[in-house]
Amino acid sequence: MKKITWLLPLVIVTIHVQAQKKEDRKTLGNLQAHISYLSSDKLEGRSTGAPGEQLAAAYIAAQMQQMGLTPMGEAGFLQAFTVKEIREPAASCKMSIGDHQLEPGKHFAPLPFSADKSAKGEPIPGVNEPDNIWLINVAELDSDGRKSMYEQYLHQTQVAEKSGATAVVFYNGKESIAEVMKWLDLHPKASGIPAVWLNAALSQKLSADDADGFPIHVQVAFNTIQRKGTNVIGYINNKAARTIVIGAHYDYRGWEATDTGDDNASGTAAMLEIARLLAGSRLQNNNYVLVAFSGKEQGLSGSSYFAAHSTVDLSQVNYMINMDGIGQLPPGTALQIGGTGTSPGWSAILQQAATKELPLVYDSSGISNSDHASFYRKNIPVLYFCKPTSTAAYKVSYDGTLHVLKLVYNIIDKTNNKDKLAFSSVQN
Repeated sequence: MKKITWLLPLVIVTIHVQAQKKEDRKTLGNLQAHISYLSSDKLEGRSTGAPGEQLAAAYIAAQMQQMGLTPMGEAGFLQAFTVKEIREPAASCKMSIGDHQLEPGKHFAPLPFSADKSAKGEPIPGVNEPDNIWLINVAELDSDGRKSMYEQYLHQTQVAEKSGATAVVFYNGKESIAEVMKWLDLHPKASGIPAVWLNAALSQKLSADDADGFPIHVQVAFNTIQRKGTNVIGYINNKAARTIVIGAHYDYRGWEATDTGDDNASGTAAMLEIARLLAGSRLQNNNYVLVAFSGKEQGLSGSSYFAAHSTVDLSQVNYMINMDGIGQLPPGTALQIGGTGTSPGWSAILQQAATKELPLVYDSSGISNSDHASFYRKNIPVLYFCKPTSTAAYKVSYDGTLHVLKLVYNIIDKTNNKDKLAFSSVQN
């Protein structure tokens, strides 16, 4: 019997380690599946209000439902909000060069300060005349580096208008047309003439050695539309007096779709896996709200809307954890933790929860510009996890992402039997 008694703890430890490794393997596989889908080209960067964002929201909601979370949006798991009014080319927005009919968003882009007007002319590259359309070769512009390309386009349009141009056409710009179309989110004062940008193929035509006069007809017209975003909200109701909010933004800027694995498919994937682990855990002294925010890239509009229209009582929220860009953490890379000054209790909790696999850098100096800021403004303690580097999905460190979510789980564990955290304001 003594021999059996002596061996029993070792058997228990061995079984526990094996079970832990099995759970880690499952979590890693799920992280890879989540990040692979969310950063795929099919989702086109998950720009707020775009079809790719809706595909991502549907995926996240389906995962939450599969985990058994309670829907806490305003339409199931989904909470829709208006980001802002934006403009897009109207059906009457047209342009032609000779017999070639051009399509807005593909061949050309109206610039956001363009007038809603039409103009006809037969300009010659390098010859800018009053009462004619001007062709401006962007590659030949003098720049001192103090103005962005957007500002240079605006300045050149203003100069052309004062000089009597009827419209201005920019060619040989280095931007992608997706970037230029993104400028339509801006709302500058309109100039008095149409202003458009041409893609690389048409720029090459205007740059040809034998280029002569080009019959051009341009007509700029805009529609004003409301851009909508969607938060995805799931709930674990333990009938507790306190609630913890765990969030990550899932939107991206909407171009360079393959550059979205770290920003922020990684944080969203970690949030989903934390939800799965909490749904079957013994940590039941808090309720849990899991939120995938959209609109982070549009002024934190999704988290701001949730904080103003919360589907849970924010006065009962214990604290909020935000994961934003945690995917590039190869071994030895430090994780930045912001918000540690928002509660006097954070220091001791983080020391208890820290693991040897993940070096930590604490930042208690202020609140950076991510979704936790919307909760800090409601006097809720926050923590912000970030490794500020964007990377493609195939470069994501899945082991590093696993270490972060395990750290977050440890923090939740260490606060399970503690009183509600006190709030402290920090200086921004």
